[in-house]
Amino acid sequence: MNFTKMHGLGNDFVLVDARKEKLDEIDLGKLAIDICDRHFGIGADGLLVVRPSQNAHYRMQIFNPDGSEPEMCGNGIRCFAKYVYETDKLKEEVISVETLAGIKLPAVILGPDKTVVGVEVDMGEPKEINNEQLIINNKEYPINKVSMGNPHAVIFVDDLTKVNLLEEGPQIENDPHFPNRTNVEFVKVLNDKEIEVVVWERGAGETMACGTGACACVVAASMTGKTKRRVLVHLPGGKLDIEWGEDNRVLMRGPAETVFEGKYEL
Repeated sequence: MNFTKMHGLGNDFVLVDARKEKLDEIDLGKLAIDICDRHFGIGADGLLVVRPSQNAHYRMQIFNPDGSEPEMCGNGIRCFAKYVYETDKLKEEVISVETLAGIKLPAVILGPDKTVVGVEVDMGEPKEINNEQLIINNKEYPINKVSMGNPHAVIFVDDLTKVNLLEEGPQIENDPHFPNRTNVEFVKVLNDKEIEVVVWERGAGETMACGTGACACVVAASMTGKTKRRVLVHLPGGKLDIEWGEDNRVLMRGPAETVFEGKYEL
């Protein structure tokens, strides 16, 4: 099976083009578990599958390293857009992509040599925004719940070095309060135009970046008066430019990189 290894801010993916590979009889959840293993597989935060769509230009299917299928992936869709634009030699710079969270509209940002150096994505409108108090092991977490088509629990802290992400992340992710589990973001506000975020992704664990998570954090920060509506989000893997427009839609701007191509024995 041919694949392309890609990443967006270190959030890395194995991309497989189902238009070219025979995947119909393959359990893609099991394949994701095997292929994402960093010791016995290729190693990745997720498996991206390119499929045709009757409702958009393309359909993006995503699988986490635990085999689960999330609704949406912000860094993944930037990688997806770069791949299809360059592979299919597209002329249009705005691409419609069907996901479980609806149709998204990534727009490629081209360099002087006409290769994709970045992607701007209309991530749609945030939903299910509310604040709740969560108590785990006698510790209280003020949760800002935001859905960007997938669930996020945003927690503002004064010092990220005091966050035990490997312990607290999975505890919050799997708390019964979230029946479908949740992504978890701890956020330090640097100023009204910048925040710093660490991420625990549902089904993937600690990652270098999370696109939908960055969007959720900016929505929560703006809603609570901590920042303006356009914010530079500092993540372990780099920076994302997030803008929550007056039309209630969230724009995400960031890079996408191809690392290498290869073959995987099934």
